[in-house]
Amino acid sequence: MDISRRDFMQLTAALGVGSVTASNLMAGSNTPKISGVLPNDITASTLMDIKPVGNVSILHICDLHAHLKPLYWREPSTLISAPDLVGNPGFICGQEFMNYYGQKPNSLQSYFDTYMNFDELAKKFGKMGGVAHIKTIAEEVRRDRGKENVLFLDSGDTWQGTAVALKTKGEAIVKAQNDLGIDVMVGHWEFTYGKERVMELIEKMDADFIAQNIVDNDTWSDTFEEQVFKPYVIKEIGGHRIGIIGQAFPFTSTANPKHLTKGWSFGINTETLQEAIDELRDEKKVDAVVMLSHDGFSVDQEVAKKVNGLDFIMSGHTHDPAPRPIVVNNTVIIISGSHGKYVSRLDLEIKNKKVVDYSYKLIPVASDLIPAHAGTQKLVNELHAPFDKELNEVLGTTKHTLYKRDTFFSTFDALIGNSIMDTMDSEISFTPGYRWGSTVLGGQGITMDNVYDMTAITYPEVYTFDLKGEQLKNLLEDIADNVFNPNPLYQQGGDMSRLGGVHYDIKIGGKPGSRIANIKVNGKPLDLGRNYKISSWGGNLQNAGKNLQESKIQPVYDVTRDYIKRQGTIDISTKDTNVNIVDFNTGCPSKRS
Repeated sequence: MDISRRDFMQLTAALGVGSVTASNLMAGSNTPKISGVLPNDITASTLMDIKPVGNVSILHICDLHAHLKPLYWREPSTLISAPDLVGNPGFICGQEFMNYYGQKPNSLQSYFDTYMNFDELAKKFGKMGGVAHIKTIAEEVRRDRGKENVLFLDSGDTWQGTAVALKTKGEAIVKAQNDLGIDVMVGHWEFTYGKERVMELIEKMDADFIAQNIVDNDTWSDTFEEQVFKPYVIKEIGGHRIGIIGQAFPFTSTANPKHLTKGWSFGINTETLQEAIDELRDEKKVDAVVMLSHDGFSVDQEVAKKVNGLDFIMSGHTHDPAPRPIVVNNTVIIISGSHGKYVSRLDLEIKNKKVVDYSYKLIPVASDLIPAHAGTQKLVNELHAPFDKELNEVLGTTKHTLYKRDTFFSTFDALIGNSIMDTMDSEISFTPGYRWGSTVLGGQGITMDNVYDMTAITYPEVYTFDLKGEQLKNLLEDIADNVFNPNPLYQQGGDMSRLGGVHYDIKIGGKPGSRIANIKVNGKPLDLGRNYKISSWGGNLQNAGKNLQESKIQPVYDVTRDYIKRQGTIDISTKDTNVNIVDFNTGCPSKRS
């Protein structure tokens, strides 16, 4: 797509985009300069430019986590897996990521895709994402290619992750999806609203909700052993029949509370996946087969090895940005980052019922450069309005950047852990290794909205109880066996749980059950036989403990809010990490030879 400066200005008017000037749209010239690529070298046109092929365009987002407004989102400075997996797509970060994809230091690309020089680049390039800015991109592609030739897919983790989502039980986000024109989606965190609410929201949604790998396992149900949702849909795009197979997160019932999806079973289910592919090709005579997935980038690479006939996998769950697709067993795999930071555009040329060429671009949603669609911005403002007073309250300030993503330690999680231990007078805090959240730059105020960005789940209770040291050691080993399993098919997603009050060594390439060593609790060696006072949230660890203190149960967002107010200024930095990695000397290692 080749958009001239004048064309884009005309486009903004046609789309109803709010007031915009050539300088703030195409240059961003009022932001400070640092070495490397300068804002004047980047325009909305260059961000969206692609060499078009054929007459089919597929747009893709994943892991929006309900972020309707632009935000800051820092990529991980530690992203480590089993030794044989590090340095491969899905487990690359920092300088290694830039080397792999040929990115320049201090460029917009390195700002979006890595943690390198993040704070300074944030001042230069501004916030990321926002559905009103995504809408501008989508509408331009529809204008350029023809609406009937464009398909918009969503790989899920869309309805959960912010206060507005939580307080409307997902409905605000469904309204935004309808406004964007999402055609098909799959799910994971969507299911944490419960089965009944999921079905209610699907009725409100214009898009198809599909999943070939969710089966009714309620023996008393009339649909026992049948698929709960449509396994696939067929869309006529550009005169071609495109089959889209749904793949929900296969570990939902273990990663999230089982009672929320009681009666449904989840799995990777490659046998029924192959059956769906064959049915689409042999019986439905489609021209291309796409799997819309929430397996995760590394899992989808393994899935591609086990089936035949998939043209494309549009992946999600692991939040990876991938500027170039990877090809496994003749299947092209694409993943589009997270939090609304990116929109992928995939153009297809199809001849004689076969994809003969494709073109791809991962478009960064640079919200200071790509203007907001006025109608969508009005909707976003309306959806937030009932909660603005609470969410805009500034609770305190942070001296250093508060971020979420990291394999072991993040400053925002450390803040939550400190809040819990201080409030509950506990020795140890457990915070789940979720990959969603927000980033607050050093020197900025921390709002209640920021707190919800890190904690907005339907089971937010903090529990305080006793747990033996031996149980703590075994629990850490079990979590490590999941996160660092050498077979991606057995990695259930997420990072290591964050522990407050605990330091430990880990050998990632160690044997299962013996990776963790030198555990210290508040500076003293772990006593395997002693009971420790633990506070945890976001899981069911309390069920393994005893002496639950029911009078102390509170939502984690309230605990964190009140702690920030008491402290006023938060002083947590990356040097406060509590994990020592024995077999890697960097958080972003290169591929081992």
